[in-house]
Amino acid sequence: MGETSQLEERLRDDVKAAQRDRDQVRVDTLRLALNAFHQEEVARTDAKHPRHRQPLTEPDRQSLVEKQVKQREEAAAIYRKAGRDELAEKEEREASLLKAYLPAQMSDDELRALVAGLVAEQGKDFRKVMPIASRETKGRADGRRVQEIVRELTV
Repeated sequence: MGETSQLEERLRDDVKAAQRDRDQVRVDTLRLALNAFHQEEVARTDAKHPRHRQPLTEPDRQSLVEKQVKQREEAAAIYRKAGRDELAEKEEREASLLKAYLPAQMSDDELRALVAGLVAEQGKDFRKVMPIASRETKGRADGRRVQEIVRELTV
């Protein structure tokens, strides 16, 4: 394991607090996030892994937490369609618990301003603007939302 990150330390401290508070859903959710870090570290010991022997960075950890949030939101939507509201609510609670560990998300206005600036520089070519917008907003905005706004402003 590489250096311990602020995110990982915060998760570990919050697991202990949740255990003291006897909040089992929170304990389980945060442990799953920590487990995702561990799984990725183990995966990187495989010589076939594209990031073989590279330690997990803070952005790597944030993207793993983002991925878990997205998985829970997708699961909640599936449960809602199936009429399983109690399971959907559990998934939504877990997603909201994990969102607290992500950097602040950009508002639509901030996103539009950023994309408008890129369109002014790059022209109205979706294929030029989208990769730059994705890179600029990584971890601070949902990719689907970025894509919608880029499409809207490049048409």
